[in-house]
Amino acid sequence: MSKRYSRLTEPLVRDGNELRVATWDEALDVAAKGFLRAKSQGAENSFGIFSCSKATNELNFLSQKFIRTVMGSNNIDSCNRT
Repeated sequence: MSKRYSRLTEPLVRDGNELRVATWDEALDVAAKGFLRAKSQGAENSFGIFSCSKATNELNFLSQKFIRTVMGSNNIDSCNRT
């Protein structure tokens, strides 16, 4: 028997071992702090992104631009090469 999953209708943040409902502002702050923490711990070697050829050119461009300029990493891969 497979589980049936519903779509999320509001953001969730981790509070200890639990997920709890949060405001969008709080969720975005948590995400931004996570990116800053990763960057301060050497994101150029530990952070990367995998992109898809089915995404738009604009999304792929913004993804690689974010990884290179914000996170300082060149770890970018894509299913375009397969």
